[in-house]
Amino acid sequence: MKLQQQVPRNALVWIIISMFALVAPHALRLPPWVLLVYVVAVIWRILVYRGRWSFPGRSVKLILIFSSFIGVYVSYGTLVGLEPMVALLLTAFAFKLIELSRRNDAYVLLFLGYFVCITEFLFSQDLLITLYSMLNVVLVTTALVALHQPGEHQFNRGSIRLAGVMLAQALPLMVVIFFLFPRIDPLWTVPVNNHMAKTGMSDFMKPGDVAKLSQSADVALRVKFDGDIPPVSALYWRGLVFSRMQQGAWSALDYYDVPVKQQRPREMRTSGDALEYTVIMEPSWQNWLYGLHYARATTPGVRHTADYRLSTLSPLETEYMYRVRSWTQAQAEPGLSQWRREIETRLPPGSNPRTRQLAQEMKALTETDQQFIDAVLNKFSTQDYVYTLQPGSLSELHAMDEFLFESRRGFCEHYASAFTVMMRAAGVPARVVAGYLGGEINPVNRTVIVHQFDAHAWAEVWLQGQGWVRVDPTAAVSPERIEWGLEAAMQAEGSFLSEAPLSALRYRNIPFLNLLRLRYDALTYRWQSWIVGFNSERQLNLLRDIFGEINTRVIATVLLGSWVLVLVPVSISLFRKRATRQVSRPDRFYLKFCERLARLGLVRSAGETPGQFFLRAEAALPAYAGQMRDITSLYNQLAYAGTADGEGADASTLDTFSRAVKRFRPSR
Repeated sequence: MKLQQQVPRNALVWIIISMFALVAPHALRLPPWVLLVYVVAVIWRILVYRGRWSFPGRSVKLILIFSSFIGVYVSYGTLVGLEPMVALLLTAFAFKLIELSRRNDAYVLLFLGYFVCITEFLFSQDLLITLYSMLNVVLVTTALVALHQPGEHQFNRGSIRLAGVMLAQALPLMVVIFFLFPRIDPLWTVPVNNHMAKTGMSDFMKPGDVAKLSQSADVALRVKFDGDIPPVSALYWRGLVFSRMQQGAWSALDYYDVPVKQQRPREMRTSGDALEYTVIMEPSWQNWLYGLHYARATTPGVRHTADYRLSTLSPLETEYMYRVRSWTQAQAEPGLSQWRREIETRLPPGSNPRTRQLAQEMKALTETDQQFIDAVLNKFSTQDYVYTLQPGSLSELHAMDEFLFESRRGFCEHYASAFTVMMRAAGVPARVVAGYLGGEINPVNRTVIVHQFDAHAWAEVWLQGQGWVRVDPTAAVSPERIEWGLEAAMQAEGSFLSEAPLSALRYRNIPFLNLLRLRYDALTYRWQSWIVGFNSERQLNLLRDIFGEINTRVIATVLLGSWVLVLVPVSISLFRKRATRQVSRPDRFYLKFCERLARLGLVRSAGETPGQFFLRAEAALPAYAGQMRDITSLYNQLAYAGTADGEGADASTLDTFSRAVKRFRPSR
């Protein structure tokens, strides 16, 4: 095989480093056997390089291919979906290393490496992931640079410096294209069948579901208010409305369950100034959004449902930013239709008989619906009910009977469900609302950080003349949860984030760590709002602010002008470098040898031959005479072998020469 077609040892090392760096962010979502494939592939290729093994034959390749398909199918139960396809891609990426024999194979592997780097954005566009992906681009480019350094049989860190310079030269052009090139939806916004566990609230709720979600410290959404931030206890982030109860679980009405005439929300009676804020939601793989009471979104593409929720047409597979206006004192649906009343008072036949009887008895002792509500809340607050993250399991059909009369231990969804069932049993329209309560105020940038452990459920009751009114039964059992948050409410129990011991939120009492966390979160908000949220609408507004009227000629002129400003200086620097003399590898190592002697006062004179310099150095440092003789002899062999740049020199001699220079450490 010709030297130009060989894969140098330096390039092979950088290829292996880049491969492990590329698979690292996928490690937790891949089956363990895929990571084992990478280890086996690297060992196999190293043994091939040392001549102990051979490249795989056609039959072995076919076995590996079919085995990978079977392994992915067994691990995921399907071959269709985001995770299975990424797993197949990464497995093929590892197998390609085993058959890597020529430079053309290395090109295919490295170009595939750039694509593998992009796949991480299918799962997250977090700032740290972006920075790590930039590092991966540097590593893959380094391997590509090392591939064009034939004869490099030692690990050379200079390859990464050259790759860094190349990418730095491309950085200005990348910035120009980002701001000026027409925005199109990136690959990671294409709808895909994702088999990952959905994050956040589900479209149905059973007692205990919110308690499980409250063990997660992940961020659900970040909110930036235009003015002052309301009290945390008033931040009820409304997301889902559960109007249907079946088999002990609450669920939301489907779009086609609502009559056509009632699919659009009725106008509310608003008073006072609206709260205006911007929400950035993390990917939830669901299509509902969150907002305060009576939220009206001003962002195109956001729908408003009949029960005053916000939603999108497609599930959120990436961060989503939208603008909202809310009137927290507005009256929602002051007139209730017969269909809505029937839906919001319906209960499964034969379920929870003891709860129904209790509700009817308590209702008979009151005169108004408001008095009945107060009586139920008083029961929760005065009797021995416990607010806990460890409520235990309940049966499906009579869950509320077991909760109210036996266990008396529950989380917010238990109390909201029991309250709603009692309201409906007494003929009062009621429903369960799920979302988040409160949030953490970041003093660095004055944003509200809503975590998954802020998940909460409450009730809405329809009252004559008032419309839908929020009632939170949890406030009657655990006022600390409403005023101070979940951590304060669970302090005595010690169950707050008990399943996430490494979460940074558990160490908020350490000022330095807490400040780092908040500063990083503020940086993340800027990244999401400025970069991830930089869509075509914001780009158009930016260009109009800078250039005024926007047309095809302006865009083309700006793009071409920017490219000229960026590429001309780079081209000039490249032409200047081409005019300079390139130092061959033997000369580079010999100059390093001379530098080490110069530190001891032995400076090689201009025109002094290597042999003459050796005789003078031998007299001054007789203890190193043997090493200096070998280095001088090897250099003379290499200097007159092959071409002037040393590329034709014997590889083994060059390897021996470089090791001899590296071992040479003279001292007085």
